[in-house]
Amino acid sequence: MSAPLLVIGAEDVERLLGYEDCIALMRKAMKALARGETRQPLRNIIDLQAGNAFGVMPGAMLGGTFGAKIVSVYPGNFALGKHSHQGIVVLFEPESGAPVAIIDGSIVTAIRTAAASAAATEALARPGPSRLAILGYGEQAWRHAAAIRHVRPITGVSVWGRSAEQAEQFSLRVREELGLDAEAAPDVARAVRGADIICTTTPAAEPILALADVQPGAHINSVGSSRAGPAEIANDLVAASRFIADYRVGVLAQGAEFLNAKSAGLVDDAHIVGEIGEVFDGTLAGRTGDAEITIYKSLGHIVQDLAAGWHVFEQARAKGLGTTAPF
Repeated sequence: MSAPLLVIGAEDVERLLGYEDCIALMRKAMKALARGETRQPLRNIIDLQAGNAFGVMPGAMLGGTFGAKIVSVYPGNFALGKHSHQGIVVLFEPESGAPVAIIDGSIVTAIRTAAASAAATEALARPGPSRLAILGYGEQAWRHAAAIRHVRPITGVSVWGRSAEQAEQFSLRVREELGLDAEAAPDVARAVRGADIICTTTPAAEPILALADVQPGAHINSVGSSRAGPAEIANDLVAASRFIADYRVGVLAQGAEFLNAKSAGLVDDAHIVGEIGEVFDGTLAGRTGDAEITIYKSLGHIVQDLAAGWHVFEQARAKGLGTTAPF
């Protein structure tokens, strides 16, 4: 007999994947990755025309679900009001190997990426009330604003983007929907001035954030570049930071900011002090001083999609959500 296959759309994912739950899921998933309790090759990316790309990310949680995310990346979609990342997460159950779920990948990616940054922020940023700077005003910028407030009391948000009008619209949305004091900044330097937490979420091809812009003790979530090539953070800032990867093997091969600083002779592989899962597990120190600048380099990882996706699948099945199809 064919197994039932649950198809879960974007609205149900949004309903079922709350930030607090997802932050906890990301801690658990990244600890499993750091312990070697997962299996995953590097993501496979195919370049398409006009700067677009197609990616496949397979992986397995040992003793648990396995599957893949299949995703297209069309940066120009943002200007059209569409998701730049579109795709699906396909899950298999471990007992029989049957496919059990196809889940909207855009919302899973958006929420789990920001939740992973929030978990890293909780582990690496200085404690206490914090000013948040967000570079960018797209989907990830919004999700990071929504997620970071769950791990630190946010005293204010500053936003920068290439369009002053869109940055202002974004800051208005933060004020109205998140209830946070927010303002648009005219340039990167003023956006990050006095910021305790900085999230870079842009499609910048060349670095926009340098060491001179950042105050001592700041924590940075480097999110926008997910492959070798485009880079948001300058070499001097990488070199001056305590640099922690989501997945060391991935950053050594595909982390643009690290690879640029390495090519410039400013750092070597040892500059990646470890993985965020080791920090969560207590086997690696996170922040080692109040004046230290910490960077969490997020490439995104399939184990995050599997953990978030399986949670969504279980919740949908329990609540009768999604559409069941024969397989």
